[in-house]
Amino acid sequence: MENKIEGDQPADTGGIQLQTRRAWLADAVELLSSMRFAISLLTLIAIASVIGTVLKQNEPMPNYVNQFGPFWFEIYSKLSLYAVYSAWWFLLIMTFLVISTSLCVIRNAPKMIKDMRSWRDNVREQSLRNFHHRSEWQSSNGRGKMTEQILAHLARIGYRFKLVEKEGATLIAAKQGAANKWGYIFAHSAIVIICVGGLLDSELPIRFQQWFMGKVPFEGSGIIAKIPEQHRLSLSNPTFRGNTMIPEGASSSTAILPQASGVLVQDLPFTIKLKKFTIDFYSTGMPKLFASDVEVTDHDTGKSFSSTIKVNEPLIYKGIAVYQSSFEDGGSRLQVKAYPMLGPDASTLAITGEVGGSTALKPGTGNDFTIEWSGFRPFNVENMARNGSDVRAVNPNQTLNEKFTADLDKHLGSAAKNANNKDLKNVGPSLQYKLRDKTGQAREFHNYMQPVEINGDYMILAGTRDSPGEAFRYLRIPADDEDSIKDWMRLRAAVQNPEMRAQAVTRFAESALKRNQSSGAQKSDLWATSAKISLEAFAGDDKLSGLNAISKLLEKVPHAEQEKVAEGFIKVLNGTMWELWMVAREKEGLPAFELDEKHARFLQLAIGALSDATFYGAPVYLQLTGFDEVKASVLQVTRSPGKNVVYLGCLFLVIGVFSMFYIRERRLWVWIKDNDQGAHALMALSSQRKTLDFEKEFEQLKLHLQQLSTQAGLKSQAAQAEHAAPADTPRNAE
Repeated sequence: MENKIEGDQPADTGGIQLQTRRAWLADAVELLSSMRFAISLLTLIAIASVIGTVLKQNEPMPNYVNQFGPFWFEIYSKLSLYAVYSAWWFLLIMTFLVISTSLCVIRNAPKMIKDMRSWRDNVREQSLRNFHHRSEWQSSNGRGKMTEQILAHLARIGYRFKLVEKEGATLIAAKQGAANKWGYIFAHSAIVIICVGGLLDSELPIRFQQWFMGKVPFEGSGIIAKIPEQHRLSLSNPTFRGNTMIPEGASSSTAILPQASGVLVQDLPFTIKLKKFTIDFYSTGMPKLFASDVEVTDHDTGKSFSSTIKVNEPLIYKGIAVYQSSFEDGGSRLQVKAYPMLGPDASTLAITGEVGGSTALKPGTGNDFTIEWSGFRPFNVENMARNGSDVRAVNPNQTLNEKFTADLDKHLGSAAKNANNKDLKNVGPSLQYKLRDKTGQAREFHNYMQPVEINGDYMILAGTRDSPGEAFRYLRIPADDEDSIKDWMRLRAAVQNPEMRAQAVTRFAESALKRNQSSGAQKSDLWATSAKISLEAFAGDDKLSGLNAISKLLEKVPHAEQEKVAEGFIKVLNGTMWELWMVAREKEGLPAFELDEKHARFLQLAIGALSDATFYGAPVYLQLTGFDEVKASVLQVTRSPGKNVVYLGCLFLVIGVFSMFYIRERRLWVWIKDNDQGAHALMALSSQRKTLDFEKEFEQLKLHLQQLSTQAGLKSQAAQAEHAAPADTPRNAE
């Protein structure tokens, strides 16, 4: 007995375990296919979409470091917030949404189809009396006649019906709008189809190749053709979205797919050669047309054909779409002139370079630099109401009193006085480059070729920034009578020349004595001392120079006298700088200028620019003097098999939504049975949505059916009476 019990025990335990597993599986399927689970997934997707909208996606990683700092950058990077729509957790949510909605459709669609086909003709008379929308009436017609009349009316108003004979009664089961349930099926199927299409066009296939096929992003640099196979995606890759940049006259047969830690190279089944890139502009200087004239060569057949790719007019070939994305420089050849920004040297150096290349530079400062030519634009449409923030990295209000600060801001203030104004203009070519020292540290510069009008003055803008995540801050150098930078550079070099400063001090002292109609060695020495102090302070040293150095001197003056002393310093500095400027011109054999309003304004702007130049952070200034432009077109190359799937899903969604909102299902039952007076009818009407239209339809249907039966009964009685009338009635007598 004990052996038998022990022998039966495992069998019973196995059955219980099997039932437990089945119950667990049924509960899991019920949870996955439930409405609450789908709504939870949609909520998560909505939150992720908000993050992806607010936070710029797929930006260079240094931009995020500058924006959030190292600590939060690492946290957001771990959460993949910089590429939300290709993050593993986002794709996982999408996958679960597809599974949940699919299970929901699989579970409910057969029931709905069965319900649409059913007539629900197994109702009883008593159950119809329990309906809220019901009506009863009596007719003198027989059951057959009444049934015929009701069926004819239902057919006229679009109802489908079925006639069922019951014991001593006839049941009419009718329905209209049963296709409403197709709306549910189509709408939920659309969600599945759209999500599947989105997953097909996502990075999931590429992630799969990285996980299981050994594909890794390429982090170095070099010739594309020599990049190893583990960094390349084959022609059979089902979906991708990349870019290719092609200079005029060059060709490309690959696309570059940016990744978080590098790039992947996608091989194409054809070669694209850029014959010509065309760009057209509006009158404001804004571009209105990008077009690439290309020649496409098929690798399999060797055949070629020409095509023009425009914005919103892509080239589609072999299932791959090529869009016009943007344009870049394709290696323009540049001619620049290098002006020293340090020391008393004013000599220039002619340099040539090519965008994308680099040039060695030895400015004589004890540090060798490399110029990395990073960009060139033949035109620049700028908002002249906001043409760059001040190059100064300090707040002048911290050291000077309000009066002195306001006076300085007349010629030092930022050009961006009103950030809300818009004045778009094409300000001509510009050059962008980096100066990298021998330690590897780099600073980026952006210089315009032509003077730009700012508040009525023509200035040459020289931009600088420490990192790509920052906006350029501009040094505004006044243009001289020749619309060049030469006079300002002469004055800059003269400020750093002790001999020329001494000459300027002597000249200023002599001219000051003449202007004030005074004489005497004591007064001459007083003017000379004031001029020397102001000019020496302005020339400064490596730590402090310019107007900030003068402001430091003013801080030593008692507060009550600062305003008066500041005005005196400005007058002395302006006069001494004028004499220094003339000394610099005479040294090069150039005539002196008359002190007029135009040149006085130039001097004021020049003093401000010289003070700001201490924050420029470069040993040389590179002025663009000529260029030979080479254009390059940036094309976006995509293979998106999910696009048509998404279109189909959108069609299903439209059909489903319209079906659910504009098709109303109604079920009608009419129970007809004979009685002593003729026939008795019981009608009941139901709908999933009880609306005002449904109430109105019920009242109209009830009224029509009752009137139809009653009028038919009266006509029948009249006919019977006429048939039974005596032969000597007036009518028959006639």
